[in-house]
Amino acid sequence: MAKRGGVQLRLIKDKMRRQVRFCKCRSGLFKKAFELALLCDAEVALLVFSQSGKLYEYSSSSRLIC
Repeated sequence: MAKRGGVQLRLIKDKMRRQVRFCKCRSGLFKKAFELALLCDAEVALLVFSQSGKLYEYSSSSRLIC
């Protein structure tokens, strides 16, 4: 079985492309946090700040984030 080539991570220079990638990655990260909480019966809290300073939050329990 052939190995996949590694992806080189670097800053996306175009602001529009960077914002689109941020939104896609953010939604994927929130989905993974939800799956972790559901499958492992874990309490998960996730805070994400955008480049503009906007806060996005996820909590598997209402008592984790006030």
